[in-house]
Amino acid sequence: MIYLKNEEEIELLRENNLLVSRTLAEVGRHIRPGVTTKELDRIGEEFIRSHGAVPAFLGYQGYPASLCISVNEQVVHGIPSTSQVLKEGDIVSVDCGTFMKGFVGDSAYTFAVGAVSDEVKQLMEVTKEALYKGTAQARAGNRVGDISAAVQEYAEKFGYGVVRELEGHGLGRKMHEDPGVPNYGARGRGPLLREGMVICIEPMINMGTRAVVFEPDGWTVRTRDRKPAAHYEFAVAVRKGGADVLTDFSIIEEAINK
Repeated sequence: MIYLKNEEEIELLRENNLLVSRTLAEVGRHIRPGVTTKELDRIGEEFIRSHGAVPAFLGYQGYPASLCISVNEQVVHGIPSTSQVLKEGDIVSVDCGTFMKGFVGDSAYTFAVGAVSDEVKQLMEVTKEALYKGTAQARAGNRVGDISAAVQEYAEKFGYGVVRELEGHGLGRKMHEDPGVPNYGARGRGPLLREGMVICIEPMINMGTRAVVFEPDGWTVRTRDRKPAAHYEFAVAVRKGGADVLTDFSIIEEAINK
């Protein structure tokens, strides 16, 4: 069942998602060679709690950490670890969730660790642009398939694999609400987008094929060919005039480009 939000609820979702953006910015400031993903998780959790929220991921269906931190060929849901030490040239996707005032925030951003290859830089840029292309379709009267097709068409132009086993989702009082928002599909198909829907759009794009493997830890998803993957995620309120993006990547990019 799709739950439409009123203006007050959308503002509470915006508040959560801006906190997620600020948390990702804080974590991003500490991303460098030599840091462990466990340390980044600690930084993120402390920041979330110090701003009056709780980590939405911690304990969710048994998940053991506050952030999902996925390095290189890990697509999503990487579990932070003291043994995972970032090195120059890595890329790291950080997915973050907050719960505050009865609502959830959820967003992800892929960071470069030091200097990365041109090939990897292009993967990151294309994945982020695919997110923008999908978001541009999130207006009342369109369908979920319009978002899905925009993401898929753009990413596949570059020969990249679009992950199919995982998708975006509705967002509200729960982290995962209806509708599902796949990153592949056909225009004009899928649920109708209506004013007041809040959804997460999150392209997960592989440099190689779209095939993924679910690791034995029960969470981590990696590319089958072990080529890198990138992941970016917006929370978006659907409006008649277009998407109202509740996430703010400019906060993150200002922090990491200082």
